[in-house]
Amino acid sequence: MKKDYFFLLFLAFIAGNLLSQEKSYEDKYLDSLYVISSTFLDNYNYKETIEHSMELVELAKKRKNNYYSYRAHTLLGYSYNDLNDTIRALKHYNYVLDYAKKLDDVTYLMNSYNNLGNIYSENKRTIQKGIDYYHKNIDLAKEKNIPEQLLIARINIAWTYIDNEDYDNAWIYLSKGLEMDSSLEDATRLSHLNFLVGRYYMAKNDLNKAKEYFEKSAAVVSEESLVLIGGVVYYEYSKLLFKEGQYEEAYAALEKSKEYNDKIFQKEKLEQIQIASAKFDVGEYQQDLEIARREQLYKDGLIEKSKERMYIMIAASVVLIIIIILVYRINLSRKTLINELSKKNEELIAAKEEAERLSILKTKFFSTISHELRTPLYGVIGLTSILMDDESLHKHEDDLKSLKFSADYLLALINDVLQMNKMESNLLDLEPVPFNLKDLMKSIVKSFEFTRLQNKNTIHLDLCKEANANLIGDKVRLSQILMNLVGNAMKFTERGEIWIKTQLMESSEKTSKIYFEIKDNGTGISKHNQELIFEEFSQLQSSNYKYQGTGLGLPIVKKLLVLFNSEINLVSEEGEGSTFSFTIEFDNGEQAKDELAQDLQNHELSLESIISSGEKRILVVDDNRINQVVTKRILEQQQFLVELCDNGIDAIERVKHHPFELVLMDVNMPGISGLEATRRIREFNKHLPIIALTAMEIDEIREEIYEAGLNDIIVKPYDTARFYQVIFKNLQSPILT
Repeated sequence: MKKDYFFLLFLAFIAGNLLSQEKSYEDKYLDSLYVISSTFLDNYNYKETIEHSMELVELAKKRKNNYYSYRAHTLLGYSYNDLNDTIRALKHYNYVLDYAKKLDDVTYLMNSYNNLGNIYSENKRTIQKGIDYYHKNIDLAKEKNIPEQLLIARINIAWTYIDNEDYDNAWIYLSKGLEMDSSLEDATRLSHLNFLVGRYYMAKNDLNKAKEYFEKSAAVVSEESLVLIGGVVYYEYSKLLFKEGQYEEAYAALEKSKEYNDKIFQKEKLEQIQIASAKFDVGEYQQDLEIARREQLYKDGLIEKSKERMYIMIAASVVLIIIIILVYRINLSRKTLINELSKKNEELIAAKEEAERLSILKTKFFSTISHELRTPLYGVIGLTSILMDDESLHKHEDDLKSLKFSADYLLALINDVLQMNKMESNLLDLEPVPFNLKDLMKSIVKSFEFTRLQNKNTIHLDLCKEANANLIGDKVRLSQILMNLVGNAMKFTERGEIWIKTQLMESSEKTSKIYFEIKDNGTGISKHNQELIFEEFSQLQSSNYKYQGTGLGLPIVKKLLVLFNSEINLVSEEGEGSTFSFTIEFDNGEQAKDELAQDLQNHELSLESIISSGEKRILVVDDNRINQVVTKRILEQQQFLVELCDNGIDAIERVKHHPFELVLMDVNMPGISGLEATRRIREFNKHLPIIALTAMEIDEIREEIYEAGLNDIIVKPYDTARFYQVIFKNLQSPILT
């Protein structure tokens, strides 16, 4: 590169001598530097452009040459602007303006105003300042009667307004430009004008007008081969055609846009331009060199200069050799680094595969452990519920309630850990279903009645009346969010008040945006801890040691809200309580009742109607002896006749030779699984209701259960009311498979 610099400087210097015999030696040298800098800029070599332009600035300043100072700062402004360094570009454009005023040349001054306008109009905070500079251009163009500059300024102002969606102000300048349409000879400006008018009409939704002007602009682009504007013209035109539903034409326009853009950036074209330019420059420099040799015969003073140039060339050659050696050594080092990087990449890939393997093992572990933990919990919760209903154990009622509360808490802990694992593995998706918001909120409040009484709190439920009560969304995930937030408020509040509020923020025919707020006057959260509480397994100290929690509730809330395209907001002061809030947009549902209430109404599931129709025999298939006892006692409380078996083979034989109204089938059993047993039963009995009993994550096996021929699912440990509801529903109206 250094060698090229001295060679170009030498040739440009010789060329400068021939441009004008009247120029001084200093002016010829300045002209040579300007030619070199411009050449580098034309070939997008910004580094060399800046270096040579800086040298030109220093020399022009020493010689007080305002013309070359103007030129040098203009080149620097263009270079930095292309490199998106607007601060330096603006600095040099201001110098350009100063020198243009000193030169007292209208053309230079108008170019300066246009450059400054381009810089300021690109920044939203300085748009008006940019437009003011364009107006200065307009005033000068009117004063000096220069219609081309007048049109350029108007187009730039209109372009600025359109980019900022101020279409009314843009039209003021576009309409004036259209008045000059017939007198335009500049094809580029004509295509710009028609393109902007097309964008204006498309923004105003006047697609016919927009199409007319886009086609005018495209015609000029095609006729004059305007590559730079062609890409954006056809791109906007394709958007218009797509909006009109003309998809094939839109695709063709988009291809045309790509064709023009390829022409701009196509390396081969740039190389051809550079080669052609180099050939022209070499020819010119050779002519200049021949003339310079003739002049040397008459100027003895140039002989000494020639020797100096020779020394410079020798020094440059030495420097070039050193650079080549350095580049060679750097290349060797680069190869070594590439080899090391390849090894690191292989190690990284191996580590990634190992991490993925461990993640799969972790997921399998959580799935397995969930079943192993929920199965004994089923026995604990079930037996506790049965004992609580035994009047002879009334004196132990408080102990049994504490036992059940502890078991429920342990179950909640298991569910939280599994929930977090599913979210980390990206296995969680929303499942929109119809639900009644008011009924959901009331049921959530009711579920905290025991904890409320224990902490002596008061709950205020404020439901908005304006919102559509029947919505469509993921009811389960919303319940998890609200349960965690209400539970958090209950945890840190004793002898206090908790407010639960919903409010309609926005509504349309299809959607409703609902604001949820859970507020308490409990201990509050310090500023320092407000970020900490959303981290997994983090806990704040609480005076309520009866319910410390796992530190997973709020992180789960935060991650679940991401699925709803929402986020959690927290306002809290230590000692003054906390307010958690979020907003979710739901689809509007039909005016119908809550899903569970609707099922109860449609099927008229009442205990009397089931029993009055005769004895109901139910087969319970479960390999766990405690679970058999719990399930049998719960069913016998409602006068069902219950038979037990502990494996799938026995269940098949029982169903084949004895009449049953319903089968409760455990999914995981030794021998053949509950799924396989159901498949074999379906070979000879397709109408018998069979309900799956499982302690596994239901999302993981839901499809397998229904494909095997089971009619419904009950997850262990279950809520007794929900258990009866599923039983009654399937007894009255079994689903045929």
